[in-house]
Amino acid sequence: PANPLTHFREASWEEALEAAAGGLKGLRDTWGGKAVAGFGSAKCSNEEAYLFQKLIRKGFGHNNVDHCTRLCHASSVAALMENVGSGAVTASFNEIEHADVAIVIGANPTENHPVAATFFKQFAARGGKLIVMDPRAQALKRHASHMLQFRPGTDVALLNAIMNVIVAEKLYDRQYVEGFTEGFFEFRDHIKGFEPEKMAPLCGIDADVIRDVARTFARARAGMIFWGMGVSQSIHGTDNARCLISLALLCGHVGRPGTGLHPLRGQNNVQGASDAGLIPQFMPDYHSVTDPEVRGLFRHIWEGAEINPEPGLTVVEIVDAMYRGEIRGMYIMGENPAMSDPDVEHARKGLAHLDWLVVQDVFLTETANYADVILPASAWPEKTGTVTNTNRQVQMGRKAVEAPGEAREDWRIVVAMANGLGLDWDYDHPREVFAEMKMSMRSLHHITWKRLEDENAVMYPCLGPTDPGQSVVFGDGFPRRAGRARFTPARVTPPAETPDANYPFILITGRQLEHWHTGSMTRRASALDALEPEANASLHPATLRKLGVKPGGMLRIETRRGAIAIMARADRAVAEDMVFVPFAYVEAAANVLTNPQLDPYGKIPEFKFSACRVKGVGEAVAAE
Repeated sequence: PANPLTHFREASWEEALEAAAGGLKGLRDTWGGKAVAGFGSAKCSNEEAYLFQKLIRKGFGHNNVDHCTRLCHASSVAALMENVGSGAVTASFNEIEHADVAIVIGANPTENHPVAATFFKQFAARGGKLIVMDPRAQALKRHASHMLQFRPGTDVALLNAIMNVIVAEKLYDRQYVEGFTEGFFEFRDHIKGFEPEKMAPLCGIDADVIRDVARTFARARAGMIFWGMGVSQSIHGTDNARCLISLALLCGHVGRPGTGLHPLRGQNNVQGASDAGLIPQFMPDYHSVTDPEVRGLFRHIWEGAEINPEPGLTVVEIVDAMYRGEIRGMYIMGENPAMSDPDVEHARKGLAHLDWLVVQDVFLTETANYADVILPASAWPEKTGTVTNTNRQVQMGRKAVEAPGEAREDWRIVVAMANGLGLDWDYDHPREVFAEMKMSMRSLHHITWKRLEDENAVMYPCLGPTDPGQSVVFGDGFPRRAGRARFTPARVTPPAETPDANYPFILITGRQLEHWHTGSMTRRASALDALEPEANASLHPATLRKLGVKPGGMLRIETRRGAIAIMARADRAVAEDMVFVPFAYVEAAANVLTNPQLDPYGKIPEFKFSACRVKGVGEAVAAE
């Protein structure tokens, strides 16, 4: 509502906390702990993420707690954990300074990771070969030695064809494969069936180009692979990431300066929140909830708390359980599922089904509109705490300004909520939470609160009290059986739905430079909103001509889940049978259209491929 007081009323902190915790406690006492679930946030600090998952696990006795990593790199983490033994990057993006070839696939760094993009541009300017692979053309193309604009959903076909060339021409690093990997012979037999000539019609890239890329990467002295959510947000996202891991292993491009695997993270603390245990199958530092030794450790640290051995539900699974009435209450800190979830009308109906919803955020988000209690939280400059960035750097954030009005730091609110649930917590400062985290997180070894105060940032793993941290890891083996990484073959899997006569176009969603995530913050920034004030869909000029729609005209885009009206924009970077829609605009929410089908391993939805139909509707003020 334009005026929140038409639907909500102000209350004191005491009343709001008593109501918020009391409502969730009542559901727990009546229906059992599994009647309540939690969504935390990658925009909060490590300490806040740790406290939030502890509250859900200890306060309600289950693991139904998740955050936005489920919607970005869950499939990447699944593949890395499976084949490398660690879910973090094997090298910082700064290591590109020491590479001579780099692949960037399924990412648009100039818009989504502009700091990393600066390193990529400088790398190319120094003579490095930058290989960009993406279904959409992008600004990084002008810096690239190769631009492979492949068909959406054909990542595995393309990557397997590249590896077929490397194996067939014996360009792989035999010494590395023999010394540091397992499963190569099964992988070699599997990859024989993916000759470039067979895969070229499927992925849309000429066989000679595939061979050139394969030879370029395999013959490099040092090569890196970077990827974004174009790789991960798919029902075969884990298979996509498995291919990238196998490609790096095949060429020995892991564990040395200028080599490595780097999924580019999308939020300031998505790495740290995952490290802190804000995911349903893992405790902090990726210790499985199914491991009795792990549960025993946390029973000790958490003073007798019994950890449920059953992995919890993920974001999309929690929404489905809400819709079915199995989950009756939610505590949501800093997330906006009413905008960010796939098939978002389904998610909104699930939120509306809840008996009790507590939302903790800095703004009245679309999700907060469904809340029974809204708790005003603090933005990053208004609090003290640590975050862990995409490079594995644990960084100290210091409070710079006071929060407006009566807003409180998120960790203080979580502690108050825990006490309202009867947990009797007495944390007085984030440093106390950090100290507790170190009791179970080996990744924080040699990283202390005092050291972060003095040095600002330390990268993990850290080998000693003066070591700045290891930029490159796994030079002497992997944290897996016998120290070996694993080749896992991947088969071509079609998208969950493919274009047909009724839905002939492919819909791809993503972000824009000006607006971040669901727009809850950037659309309230007047300068950014002035640059991109209106929801828009990008189509090729030839496609718009066929539809009889001019740039600035209005379109209706429809999938099997819903429809939106949106302004048309001409963009030659988009193929003629594709539509690109950013997901920051509530008035034309892209996730009304997206497919909730899940990757079977990472449980990530199919955001990057939906079959749709498009037609022109009415007139609008033209905007190029």
